[in-house]
Amino acid sequence: MLLWKPILEVIIIWWVIYALFRLIQGTRAVQVLMGVIFFALMFQLTRLMGLQTINWVMGKLLAIGVIALLIIFQPELRRALARVGQNTMLRSFLKEGGILDEVVRACEVMSKKKVGALIAVEREVGLKNYVESGIAIDAQVTSELLLSIFFPKSPLHDGGVIIVGDRIASSGSLFPLTQNVNISKSLGTRHRAAIGLTEETDAVSIVVSEETGGISVSVYGKLTRDLDGEGLKRVLKGLFKSKGKEKFSFTGLWRGFKNEGEVADRQSGT
Repeated sequence: MLLWKPILEVIIIWWVIYALFRLIQGTRAVQVLMGVIFFALMFQLTRLMGLQTINWVMGKLLAIGVIALLIIFQPELRRALARVGQNTMLRSFLKEGGILDEVVRACEVMSKKKVGALIAVEREVGLKNYVESGIAIDAQVTSELLLSIFFPKSPLHDGGVIIVGDRIASSGSLFPLTQNVNISKSLGTRHRAAIGLTEETDAVSIVVSEETGGISVSVYGKLTRDLDGEGLKRVLKGLFKSKGKEKFSFTGLWRGFKNEGEVADRQSGT
């Protein structure tokens, strides 16, 4: 008997389940999925108990629910297809004149003018919940658009901007504040929100202080401060290059990409 076929099937099924979990992680789809699982268990329970009327009603609802789920999960399905080209997106972020350069250019201008800003770049953990807390934009990342959003008199300047892939997904988004009591008392709300978000996700947060004009980067709850444009670019390249190199590493899965949390420190010389 050939054993490779069932082994292959198990691997494929495991990969599909794992990919689905990573896709919806950090989004409202998690709660929806839990509700679907509960509903399916109730359907099986009513069948075992012989509650035919209830089971018939639930069976009809399940049939309609398949179509409803396709509608509910439309953004996630679109995102899954987009992730097929995720490596291309990474190269787009790092290439000359790409997203990274646009973000750095905007931060340099805001730093000189002491315009406060908070930008989060999504990586593996979804930021859909935080996107939904702000105003949807879905626009190409450009330095001009970032400068317009954070212009002090702009109605969108409060809160944070979230970049997903090669698009600005939202502005005015609310991030959780860090509860770390060891954080310096001199840090304002933007810095605390940047740290708080990176404590809960693997996103990269960039902050421009409106008091000093200093640029900071936070990743995994660590904050690197007082960067200039070149320093910011060096730190971001280090973070995203390390992610690209270890993306398909099995040891990286077990280590949780711990080295990424130290990249900013190494780049800034701390």
